[in-house]
Amino acid sequence: MQNRTVLFLSLPLSALIIFVSCVGLLTPGFYSTETLNWQAQATWQDMIDLFLIVPCLLITSILAYRNNSAATMVWGGVVLYLTYTFVLYCFDIHFNKLFVIYCLCLGLSFYSFMYFLFRNYTESKNEDIKNKRLIRIIAIYFILVSVIFYSLWLAEIIPSIIKNTIPRSLAETGLFTNGVHVIDLAVFLPAVFITGVFLLKGKSLGFILTPVMLTFFVLMDITIGMLVVVMKTKGIESNLTLTLIMGAFALISLILLIWYCRSVKNKT
Repeated sequence: MQNRTVLFLSLPLSALIIFVSCVGLLTPGFYSTETLNWQAQATWQDMIDLFLIVPCLLITSILAYRNNSAATMVWGGVVLYLTYTFVLYCFDIHFNKLFVIYCLCLGLSFYSFMYFLFRNYTESKNEDIKNKRLIRIIAIYFILVSVIFYSLWLAEIIPSIIKNTIPRSLAETGLFTNGVHVIDLAVFLPAVFITGVFLLKGKSLGFILTPVMLTFFVLMDITIGMLVVVMKTKGIESNLTLTLIMGAFALISLILLIWYCRSVKNKT
């Protein structure tokens, strides 16, 4: 991979995210048009972006620039997380002064991820995984995670459709539709399932996407788990059990990510 390009893409993206997060956190009443539930989630996302995601983006891009292959793989997961996040900023936050910046962040994140996929796929980088059992474990993990969360979302959505009501989580945020449901049901969870199948079949795209998906899981699980705690402290009804569940998923994903990166040997 042309690692200068990774750094070139990451620096302006980091600057834009820092700007967006600081405006959202330091401007009184910036999210005042949102419900209390969605205000808490938007503010917490700004904090996560500023104090967790930006450092991850900068560190992985700098290490990738120095030809660290593991950092390059993790970088792909970070920009995927940002693509997911800024889709929600663009569509689920009421129009405000940062709208164009949201769009720029989404565009930079998306094309950074497309660049990651394009470079890895076209270079046909063959990866020799010493531990074949690890591949089966990760593949089954991906398939199980996609099926579990698909079932959870449908268990919330289908009864509301039958009763001609809206899901409780949607009512609390005051949105027209749940952007997380849209992205997960239409794009992300099917992609996780397909990645698991590709791994079982030994397809190169499965190996390219594996560290990306695991990195995404770690970051998203941390975000959700801590968000529940933040909402609880603000007096918003939330279930702290979810924090434990997301923490467990984050830990499992992190262990598998480290295990995978150590098992990868790039052939020359």
